[in-house]
Amino acid sequence: MSSEAADVVRLLTVKGGTVAVAESLTGGLVAAEITAVPGASKVFRGSVTAYATELKHRLLGVDASLLAARGAVDPQVAAEMAAGVRTALGADWGIATTGVAGPDPQDGQPVGTVFVAVHGPERAADGSASGGKVEALRLNGDRAEIRMESVRSVLALLVEEIASEQTGNERAQDTERNGGF
Repeated sequence: MSSEAADVVRLLTVKGGTVAVAESLTGGLVAAEITAVPGASKVFRGSVTAYATELKHRLLGVDASLLAARGAVDPQVAAEMAAGVRTALGADWGIATTGVAGPDPQDGQPVGTVFVAVHGPERAADGSASGGKVEALRLNGDRAEIRMESVRSVLALLVEEIASEQTGNERAQDTERNGGF
């Protein structure tokens, strides 16, 4: 169990939120990290391991023309996977991993090319959509190292997004506590 996974469970428990996971290159490792944390059942909705490209479309709603044009290793694919799993599993947050762990390149992308994505809930203060965030990674190492760093990175991105999700009132309180800054 990683500290990032523990932080995800803690933050979501405090905020009353839930998460769903869409995985490709990590093959279930993200879900395993989250569910290794005691109390994860309060926040973890489930996961979809869509290793085959056509399953990204069929199960997660990733645009078929996007997959045909760019392949599965693409930032927009990661974003659509995160949004799709969030919708499909009824979670507040959706996260996704897609990339090339090796040993061979895929979809014209070199080994170590990874995209991790988070898609979050609407903002409570103004009703605007939080939307998604995608991070592009260029990782070194063997297959196992690339996969584990992908897990760590997507969980860290989720922690960052959950922690930054504050209502206008929470931001005002922070500003007041910090002397107006």
